[in-house]
Amino acid sequence: MFLQSAGSLGDIWQHIVADFSNLSDPAALAAFGQVLMIDLVLAGDNAIVVGALAAGLPADQRKKVIMIGIVAALVLRIAFALVVSWLMGIVGLIFAGGLLLLWVSWKFWRELRADSHANSGSAEVAGDEHSGLAPARSFAAAAWAVAVADVSMSLDNVLAVAGAAREHPGILVVGLILSVALMGLAANLIARIIERYRWIAYLGLAVIVFVAFKMIYEGWIGTGETVGLSTLF
Repeated sequence: MFLQSAGSLGDIWQHIVADFSNLSDPAALAAFGQVLMIDLVLAGDNAIVVGALAAGLPADQRKKVIMIGIVAALVLRIAFALVVSWLMGIVGLIFAGGLLLLWVSWKFWRELRADSHANSGSAEVAGDEHSGLAPARSFAAAAWAVAVADVSMSLDNVLAVAGAAREHPGILVVGLILSVALMGLAANLIARIIERYRWIAYLGLAVIVFVAFKMIYEGWIGTGETVGLSTLF
């Protein structure tokens, strides 16, 4: 478990203080920058997906589905955060996680390039009319689609943050807290900013691709803390 491996709350706080008091170190600063960019673009992307799936519903139902999406994402991020560090200790999981992030990058790139106007979008979320996703036809269908999408998107987010900051536990903790806060409080604002300044999304995509290849390399070769797949052959 993540919190068990990190220790008590006092130990977690010490990790945070140690990492952020050492942000002048290029590796720590790079990890924090990657975590911040990943959190920003994936929070905005999550909001766009949820908004697009709910777009075909009446206003009152649409707002309920969007709220369900936000709450489910918060719960799932916390749940995945509790186990992700333990999972990354399993031989081959870092490598597999890197491959999964490459697929996430491809999916994200397709969403950025999509120019479909089949979805009229929702009034609550900016940019979801360009998502290329078809809106659900009923409240139940929308709620189910959002729940399924949240599982994938929350795992993507936590995995990307953990991959970027795995060697800096304090930054990893703050990154996971930040991802929850951004999704719950500012996802729509971020979606609007990304819709206006598309280069931010492409920069975030580049960071995710970098983290994916880093995880694939470390998962194959191994690090001081983990066994690489190559050692098994």
